Amino acid sequence: MGRYGKLQQFVRMAFAAAFFSVMALGLPSLALQQQQQPLVDKMILNDTIQPVSADELKRAIAAANSDGAQALLIQMDTPGGLVDSMREMVGAILGSKVPVIIYVSPSGARAGSAGFFILESADVAAMAPGTEAGAAHVVSGMGKMDPTEMQKIENDAAAFLRSYVTRRGRNAEAAAAATEKSHSYTAEEALNQHLIDVVANSDTQLLNELNGREITRMDGSKTTLHLANARIVVLRSTLRDELLGWLVNPNIALLFLVGGALLIYLEFNTPGTIVPGALGTLMVLLAIFALNLLPIRYTAVLLLIAALVLLVLEAKFGGHGALAIAGIVCLTFGTLTLVAAPVPQMGVSPAVAISVSIGFGLITVFLVRLATRARKRKALLGADALVGYEAKAMEALAPSGHVLVEGEIWRATASQPVPAGATLRVTGHDQMLLYVAPASAPVELEEKR
Repeated sequence: MGRYGKLQQFVRMAFAAAFFSVMALGLPSLALQQQQQPLVDKMILNDTIQPVSADELKRAIAAANSDGAQALLIQMDTPGGLVDSMREMVGAILGSKVPVIIYVSPSGARAGSAGFFILESADVAAMAPGTEAGAAHVVSGMGKMDPTEMQKIENDAAAFLRSYVTRRGRNAEAAAAATEKSHSYTAEEALNQHLIDVVANSDTQLLNELNGREITRMDGSKTTLHLANARIVVLRSTLRDELLGWLVNPNIALLFLVGGALLIYLEFNTPGTIVPGALGTLMVLLAIFALNLLPIRYTAVLLLIAALVLLVLEAKFGGHGALAIAGIVCLTFGTLTLVAAPVPQMGVSPAVAISVSIGFGLITVFLVRLATRARKRKALLGADALVGYEAKAMEALAPSGHVLVEGEIWRATASQPVPAGATLRVTGHDQMLLYVAPASAPVELEEKR
């Protein structure tokens, strides 16, 4: 190897030694930097407030409490929802060991109704420009209530809100106006009214503004937030949460209920097919499970039962369409009022309710009528199938002889002599012996002997 080759080899070895030295020194420093970088878990709440979203929030708080996060950031956009679920979520936030930051975002988002209660429960309440919060007046989905009872519910909700708004150091009077008078606030108005703590354009800006800020927890202790250059980890929804969130949609639940009922009816009319019955049972059970998570009006359930009875009566006995129309009307009102929705997003869509009611009503009448006719239909095989058919005398019947019916030769007997070639009609049978009469005679079906 020449002098130039040795020099080249020396350079390569020196470069490799320098590279591994840098890596050896750099990796521990990088690991130390990641270890010192604060962790913030983030949950995205972009749904109505109901049991599924409540469970998801409680799991997010549990994850943040266990993985060493400095805070849990909840990005929220909700029109509101159920009071019971809202109370669960507020309780979980108030009891969290890790500070909870609720951020109404992006622009155009809102924290309406029950969402306002959740926003005010956070250790840090924040909003993005162009968002709104409020309109938190308690709405009963159960119809018109007694004024005294409604006043009790409103006073209870207002007291619940005050119980933690004052401890968070926020404006209790402005918060009460949102519940008692349905006031809504823009991000800037909410900040000026001391309902929120920060207005920020992004997660990064929000965390940077909160870095070094001292907050008061529900137990009265002081905590300083260390969120500079925080690493944000988004907590993804599990497949279970996504499926339940989709299924708890009342429109989906209604479609599952109606479709499953039709499939089960099909199984009863064609026993042994198995697939329609199994699939229909699964759909109905899923619908019942979903509706069980939502507030259901029992008067609406009675309307649905009455609708089914009217449709069956129309199909079996006939009501010149009157019973069918009454059944469809009951079905429409029943589906429209089935869910006692505190916000429109949790109710059954009028378009879905009307479409399902008309479709289900017409299909039910059609299927029941087909089944009724099928049960009354004559047997397709044997002598039973020949009653009422035309026959031709192959020989003189005095009174017995042979006749031709539908291309088949049968032994027959007549109540009076019949010449050969006469046109007859089958009126009954006794096992393999047919009873016939002249075709022109009135048909009086004879019973089996």
